[in-house]
Amino acid sequence: MQRRRLSHLARMAFAVAWPLAEGHEQLPLVFVSRHGETPRTFSILSDLAAGQPLSPTQFSLSVHNAVIGLWSILKGSTSEMTALAAAGDGFENGMMEAATLLAEGVPAVLLVVTEEQPPTAYSPWVEDVPFSYAMALLITPGQQWQLSLGGDSGGQPTELPNGLSWLKASLTGCNSFTHSWKRRTWNWQRQP
Repeated sequence: MQRRRLSHLARMAFAVAWPLAEGHEQLPLVFVSRHGETPRTFSILSDLAAGQPLSPTQFSLSVHNAVIGLWSILKGSTSEMTALAAAGDGFENGMMEAATLLAEGVPAVLLVVTEEQPPTAYSPWVEDVPFSYAMALLITPGQQWQLSLGGDSGGQPTELPNGLSWLKASLTGCNSFTHSWKRRTWNWQRQP
């Protein structure tokens, strides 16, 4: 598969994940994207509206798990892979999925969180992607952070997407913080 055929979303995901996967034979992957391949899907819908013929390849690459399918092919991986389309707290849901895999005994999990800024036509409905981004984390067993789900918060979402907000807090030495989405509050606590 030629690189130019990969979507921007897939290229971003692979760019951050590939170096972390080096040296791991079969590494479970948790892929998180709330909106997925919206530019590709928008292009398909535009072709449909214009009466143009639709491409089966474009359609197959627009589904939410297309990125992990491409990862499996390019890496030759047959390990467990999960694609999550969670709400604005997809990062925390991805962490929970990774923690579940670790609890089942896998030594490490690759967590990839990515969003591509959607086409302008979606602007009135998509407010949680201020810019395109991708992050990958190699999650291993440990006690560095504790994550718990609080109750109904009514809190405001963070300025950055949750994954990037967590990364910023991690790198700046923050010991505890919360992420809110709709009626859920996620509590992060760094362990001593």
